[in-house]
Amino acid sequence: ALLWRAAGQLEIGPAAAAAVAEAGLLTVGDQVAFRHPLVRSAVYHAASAEQRRTVHQALAAATDPRADPDRRTWHRAQAVLAPDEEVADELEASAGRAQARGGLAAAGMFLERSAALTLDPARRTARTLAAARARHQAGAFDAALGLISSAEAGPLDELQRARVGLLRAQIAFGSSHRSDAPLLFVKAAQQFEPLDERMAREIYLDAFPVALSAGGGSPQQIAEAALAAAPPTRPARMPDLLLDGLALLITKGYPAGAPVLKRAMSAFRAGDVSAEEELHCLWLATVAARLVWDYDSWDALAARLITAAHETGALLALHHGFGTRALVHLFAGHVAKAASLVAVSASVTETTDCAITPYAAVTLAAFRGGEADAAELIEASAKDNRRRGEGAGLSFTHWAAAVLYNGLGRYEQALAAAQQASQDSPAHWTTNWALVELVEAATRSGAPDRAADACQRLSDSTRASGTDWALGIEARCRALVSGGETAETSYRAAIDRLGRTRLRVELGRAHLLYGEWLRRQQRRRDAREHLGRAHEILDSAGTAAFAERARVELRASG
Repeated sequence: ALLWRAAGQLEIGPAAAAAVAEAGLLTVGDQVAFRHPLVRSAVYHAASAEQRRTVHQALAAATDPRADPDRRTWHRAQAVLAPDEEVADELEASAGRAQARGGLAAAGMFLERSAALTLDPARRTARTLAAARARHQAGAFDAALGLISSAEAGPLDELQRARVGLLRAQIAFGSSHRSDAPLLFVKAAQQFEPLDERMAREIYLDAFPVALSAGGGSPQQIAEAALAAAPPTRPARMPDLLLDGLALLITKGYPAGAPVLKRAMSAFRAGDVSAEEELHCLWLATVAARLVWDYDSWDALAARLITAAHETGALLALHHGFGTRALVHLFAGHVAKAASLVAVSASVTETTDCAITPYAAVTLAAFRGGEADAAELIEASAKDNRRRGEGAGLSFTHWAAAVLYNGLGRYEQALAAAQQASQDSPAHWTTNWALVELVEAATRSGAPDRAADACQRLSDSTRASGTDWALGIEARCRALVSGGETAETSYRAAIDRLGRTRLRVELGRAHLLYGEWLRRQQRRRDAREHLGRAHEILDSAGTAAFAERARVELRASG
């Protein structure tokens, strides 16, 4: 109907449609369909600029302004040649509506065209920066950088210069320039400190995943800078608790940081957070939940992150949401659910300019225990992380390798990988997990001193956290470095604690280790009970290598 209304204005009759239909180029029925997208593109670009403007004008006139205002505005914008403030204002309004319904990519296009049609230099700069922000959130980094360069050519006030610095830092983190990002974030936060205290604290909070990703001494530098900044003048909200908790954990350890992070988790789950704060902080909050061994908060926050990213169209947040949600399912033993999320996460990544380690895919492969596929993926990810200078991503691949080789019973290889993975900042979410693998691998490799040291380091976080997950893992590790009655008491405590959680893989591994210990104590009947339970849990969870370990031990126990 729209096509025929516009054609009527241009005095184009039905015979024209019949001619192109007979040529096999276009079908006009309930919808308009070109034979191939390349035909559509060729037709549009073969027309002169004046022809295109004429057709856009006709389409704008034929579009109902009440039923489809954004389509009408877009065609009007393509029809004008010179700056037009009325159309520019309409485009800005369309961008707001697009953003509200989760169309960040569309919002970026509306704002970009709005800026091009704006005559006033200050308004044009503001709209260009808004377009750059929308493009960045939609994962179109190259387009965002081009818009930033355009904005810098115009008049910028101090606040706008600070926003430009922040955008460059965010793009560096999301693209392949991660090693540059931590310093850029610190500079941006310091630019904001005299202008907007709340924004400065938000940027320091943004800087933590950047610093943790880059590795090295970056987390310590960010934490010290954040603590040196002015404290909030308003009552502490969830983002403030998250920032202060992470900074304290990095600079003063788990006893100082964990209580503050637990308060942040409570505030999040109580709903004491705005929609804007949710999208801004949710991914880092899922990291904090893992740091304090809070599985229930991790689960709830990961689900909310996906919802918030869907509602706003923020593709980067959506990628992180699917990835962390896949890990939640893996630890619960739901491999099929995790695998489907890994696939969706990969498809999201393909639509952006992201250069992000496939954390969930690597973890899935390591848990499944297929050596050839997992080792290949782990090595490819490690190579990519080395190329980008992403230290924490490299540590993560070492942790995944430690899980893989502990499952396969290749303990010396697991020990080497776990040692490398456990050297990162205590605020990186795989550091504690690597210590768990290190204890098991060192015990089985005849390195009891290394195992005892790792167990002591681990207890700093588990005791400060105090959850069943934390205390169950600590008990399992204590059992490995102990003997006699102490070991048995610890194994039973681990099974009891982990049995109260939904962490089926952790529980299955506790039964496996206890069963292996019982068999070495010549208590074969008791061993069979726990090895059988371990095999049942680990096999149903899809952790094939650990399940095979249990099967081999069952056979050995008769």
